[in-house]
Amino acid sequence: MPGIPVLHVSGDCIARAWENSLIELYKHGCRIKTQYDKPEDPPSIDATMMITIEDPLKEPMIHKDFPGGPEDLEEYSMEVCEGIKDHLVRKPDDPEDTRWEYTYHQRLFGYTAPGSPPADQIATMVAKLAETPYTRRAQSITWKVWEDNDCYDPPCLQSIWCRITEEEGRPVLSMNVRFRSNDAYKAAFMNIFALVRLQQKIAKEVSEKRGTSVVIGRYCHMADSYHIYGSYFNEFEGRFLGALNKRSFEQRTMRLEDIQDIMEAARPGILDKARAMSR
Repeated sequence: MPGIPVLHVSGDCIARAWENSLIELYKHGCRIKTQYDKPEDPPSIDATMMITIEDPLKEPMIHKDFPGGPEDLEEYSMEVCEGIKDHLVRKPDDPEDTRWEYTYHQRLFGYTAPGSPPADQIATMVAKLAETPYTRRAQSITWKVWEDNDCYDPPCLQSIWCRITEEEGRPVLSMNVRFRSNDAYKAAFMNIFALVRLQQKIAKEVSEKRGTSVVIGRYCHMADSYHIYGSYFNEFEGRFLGALNKRSFEQRTMRLEDIQDIMEAARPGILDKARAMSR
């Protein structure tokens, strides 16, 4: 196939699907430069990737080799789902304001366009799914063409789409997520974990509106550019690939239920840290 490879993997849980995606990318991705390379960096490994997670809540959910810990995972999930860092988004009409261009939560829950009030896209998705579960219009976007084409660090996450099917008498919420660019090793696991949390949030709110329990279905993660930067090939090969031959899958992963207390206990400190960032 000429051009960027198109790869697809699946897994029964988040940890296995993410691991499978990195193995497939390393084996079959192409080599291509990036805009962030230093002169001495080798080209990245890159591909268009589709990851299907059959049961996003199945244990083990956590892969030990994602670059971070339980507190980092909780902090990022709170950032995406609860907006704990929305106050760090700069004022677009103030050239002296050098804070962040956006947060994903701010774009999804308070999307703004010139001349219009903020739009809670997730609330709109919930309302559409509650009224017509099979609708194809339950979608949220992040891209602002009037800002992001010239933005220094434009959003990688582009869109979220959900639909409900009836399976064995139960309503099942499936989610599709699309990234234009996704750091496969350093970011994708945390992205997926946080967005599955958002999938749970949407299902819960639809359940409340319908008065019927909506369960979590498959999660599909699509990235136009799913890549491993050449600058950390040595780390990836030594840490991630090295573990494949030394440890079993059970040893490479953790159950969320085993670290849930640690993550919950970290929440007050995470909130204090986020508030301090504004100062």
